[in-house]
Amino acid sequence: MNIEVDYLGTIDKFKNLIEKLDRLKGVNGILIFSCDANNFDKTEVDKILKNTSKPILGGVFPAIIYGNKKLNKGTIIVGLENKPYINIIKNISNSSTDFESQLLLYQKKLIKIKTMFVFVDGLANRINDFVHSIFINYGLEYNYIGGGAGSLSFVQKPCIYTNQGLLEDCAVIAGVASKIGIGVAHGWSEIGGPYKVTKSDKNVIYELDYKPAFEVYKTVVDKCSDNKICKENFFEIAKAFPFGINMIGSEKIVRDPFAVNNDNSLVCVGEVPQESYIYVLNGNVKSLLNAAKTALDMGKQYFSENNNHKYSLFIDCISRVLFLGNEFQNELDIVNQKDIPLFGALTIGEIANSKKDYLEFYNKTAVVGNFENI
Repeated sequence: MNIEVDYLGTIDKFKNLIEKLDRLKGVNGILIFSCDANNFDKTEVDKILKNTSKPILGGVFPAIIYGNKKLNKGTIIVGLENKPYINIIKNISNSSTDFESQLLLYQKKLIKIKTMFVFVDGLANRINDFVHSIFINYGLEYNYIGGGAGSLSFVQKPCIYTNQGLLEDCAVIAGVASKIGIGVAHGWSEIGGPYKVTKSDKNVIYELDYKPAFEVYKTVVDKCSDNKICKENFFEIAKAFPFGINMIGSEKIVRDPFAVNNDNSLVCVGEVPQESYIYVLNGNVKSLLNAAKTALDMGKQYFSENNNHKYSLFIDCISRVLFLGNEFQNELDIVNQKDIPLFGALTIGEIANSKKDYLEFYNKTAVVGNFENI
């Protein structure tokens, strides 16, 4: 595997590195992680991507990871040894988009596939439906790892890399023969609830226990926060108080509320099903760092001592970074292992499972994927 890094995030270097890997023997696919702050021109990017002969996948993220460094600007381009078999699902947010038929058609290509990369526009409206459709059609036959691309401006724009160009409101799935061990953990604990979601629509919660969602949420948060939460400071305070959706036999699925509407509804990253039960969660630096260590250790369990992994992919939620602040460096230091290349992305939601649990779209969660090869 070849890992190329541009620390400046220029379009010229982007072009040069992709052309280099496209020519290189032994490279059979190209994985791209770039920063939103690069501000790449879509027309220029599309021209480069469409002229590339090898399969492309990846996304634009709020920040990316290389070794124990967080890059707010730059690009990581990985030359994959194992050919990725690509499926592009467009119009994710459209209620008429038939995920099942496209996934079943794609399944014919998945001979000898062990791992699925899944990258999706993190601001699309039907991510949960899409992820659940993947699981319903493919089950536990594969390991999955990926996440939501996009910008912390929360303005939806083209953010998924494909051979068709830089796309918006879509997802790219890539099956590879690589073996991977995956760990998933978050470190958040209950401080309020459970509350029944009595009215919601996709990623908007209107009512909890038949009351306006923000009123219920505020009652809990104000007891634990130094400052009273309101519409003006909502994002700053809410980053420490996510929701947790109850799941049978696994950790709660975390949902990030990031905005409050005038009608006191709450907008989340990812859907919150009506009739589900949710908790308000809180954590601290220690619990989140312990979770990162847990995710790393879980990902190692797949490999015996004599068959150690060679590469690590870290998919971590950008909202964990916002919560941890300067302590995020400690999280990187925990996950970055000696002599094992680490790369990854700080995402708007995380996608993972380890052939054991239901495939989910997470928020505020650390995901470590350890590869034998890639």
